Amino acid sequence: MGLLNNRGARIVAAASATALIPLVAAPQFASAQPAADSAAVSSGSYLDRIEKNNDRQATAYVYSASMDRVIPLKIMLPADSSEPRSTLYLLNGAGGGEDAASWYNKTDVVDFFADKNVNVVVPIEGAFSYYTDWQKEDPELGRNMWETFLTKELPPIIDSTLNTTGVNAIAGLSSSATSVFNLAMASPGLYRAVGSYSGCASTSDELGQAYVKTVVGRGGGDVENMWGPDTDPDWVEHDAVVNAEKLRGTALYISSGTGLPGREDNPNGLNINGQLGVLANQIVVGGIIEAATNECTHRLQNRLAELGIPAHVEYRPGTHSWGYWQEDLHKSWPMFESVLY
Repeated sequence: MGLLNNRGARIVAAASATALIPLVAAPQFASAQPAADSAAVSSGSYLDRIEKNNDRQATAYVYSASMDRVIPLKIMLPADSSEPRSTLYLLNGAGGGEDAASWYNKTDVVDFFADKNVNVVVPIEGAFSYYTDWQKEDPELGRNMWETFLTKELPPIIDSTLNTTGVNAIAGLSSSATSVFNLAMASPGLYRAVGSYSGCASTSDELGQAYVKTVVGRGGGDVENMWGPDTDPDWVEHDAVVNAEKLRGTALYISSGTGLPGREDNPNGLNINGQLGVLANQIVVGGIIEAATNECTHRLQNRLAELGIPAHVEYRPGTHSWGYWQEDLHKSWPMFESVLY
């Protein structure tokens, strides 16, 4: 599934701008077949194989019937697997983890979860897809049915394979910070907690539509193949501000920077390593993007307050960059822990 083509080149360019695992006293991974009596069986999706990386990490390959392809996923196992554990799904940003800009490459997730008793699952595909179900197959981005995959096909396979508790949470950043709300709204109760870092929850107003079009366009996709023309009801259906009532009962952690330089916006900041060109891009381009997500976040916060839906909303200085999303994950962990443990 290597991206040794024009699409892969665009993913890399866009990023610069913006054996089985042994469990301790627990069942082994299930065989590479559909889990019995699961929703995935009727859908035709199944676990294809698992490649062991070390005692705590693996790459799983799951066949998605809705997309008719095998999807790779990075998996981290709990510190203690002697009993069933819950699952945190982490979504990458616009590049879908197909580029260098991913949770694994840009943050300390492996070290951070080293002492945590939770399964962590990170899809490594979905570039510029918004992790949603597209209305049509796109000539450049292919068939994208990510809502179906992440709410119907994948969870029962993960639950069976990892012997989980069936309790899930999800977090995403940038464009996928929009996606996590949509996934939670599409399947109430499946994801009991949502972390949304530097995203734009609104999709049907002028600002929200412009944000979505920019992201999809960066990947060469046609946004009308995703949610149709501007007047299509799909744009409103995926607007978490308009549909905020559907988030009631879900634990929410929502964050955004101001767009002004913060402590990570310096030559020694996380993943800058003295590269002044990268730093300049982070401050200028990342500052503009984050200022827009800040406006979006205030809109969502106001809507949730009107409805009396509790949410932890965090504002901080900073741009649209990985150092802050690592911090967001750390700060939101107590919320996830309260739900997943």
